[in-house]
Amino acid sequence: MAEKSGNTGLAFIVGALVVVVGILAYLYLGGEAPDDADIEINLPASDG
Repeated sequence: MAEKSGNTGLAFIVGALVVVVGILAYLYLGGEAPDDADIEINLPASDG
């Protein structure tokens, strides 16, 4: 991306808006945001 064009910033903003709108649409159309996620991470015990 060494081009000196004004479209790079615009493309970044448009991409961010698409992601935000996609998330909002998912939540609005029946997706559920996890209030309390049950994520368990088990790290192996180190014998060092």
